[in-house]
Amino acid sequence: MQPIVPQVYRIPLGIVNAFLIVSDGLTLIDSGVPGSEAKILHGVRALGYKPQDIHHILVTHCHWDHSGSLQALKKASGATAYMHPLEASMVRRGQAMRPAQPAPGWLNRLIVRLLQTRRSATTIPATEIEHQVSNEAELPIAAGIQPVLTPGHTAGHLAYFWPFHGGVLFVGDAASNLFGLGYSLIYEDLQQGQRSLASLAKLEFEVACFGHGPPIRRAAGRRFRQKWG
Repeated sequence: MQPIVPQVYRIPLGIVNAFLIVSDGLTLIDSGVPGSEAKILHGVRALGYKPQDIHHILVTHCHWDHSGSLQALKKASGATAYMHPLEASMVRRGQAMRPAQPAPGWLNRLIVRLLQTRRSATTIPATEIEHQVSNEAELPIAAGIQPVLTPGHTAGHLAYFWPFHGGVLFVGDAASNLFGLGYSLIYEDLQQGQRSLASLAKLEFEVACFGHGPPIRRAAGRRFRQKWG
């Protein structure tokens, strides 16, 4: 459990991150790969909370490394889940992948090939999603958080913007910070993903939290504008 700004914590889960917002109870963003629930709940308890204090789970997209432990965490906490309708329909069926291609660059292609060799997970435990959300006004969660539709990595990918501490953007896999700020490893539609990144670059935010890679803690919006504005 790593503090990022007051009230926001990163939970490293090996290849992926989940995030916890402490405001009006606990809000979890993404759930990690299947079997991640023990690490996440350990982090919750380390902060002095109970699993039942997780009231909401916001999921960026359907991929197994972001939705894989959703069913287990909902069972442990009683939390309600939020996703875009296109992603929710897959998770309800236990599906975690649509066809996608590596982002440009030989390193992305190599990493994707290595990951596919090790494990290519296309299914997860089927899980109910209570709330379908899209690009809309802020949700009454964590004192107000706004879903931002960012298709490209997946068709219904959502980032989440939390307007505190200068603005905190939970990027999901719209971009990554594995080897510096850049593309995610794979995209269902790269051109659409590029348009989404240009849209994110118009937002004002100080901090960016990524599904893959460490957060950018200062001037993150400026970094996005320099790269994709």
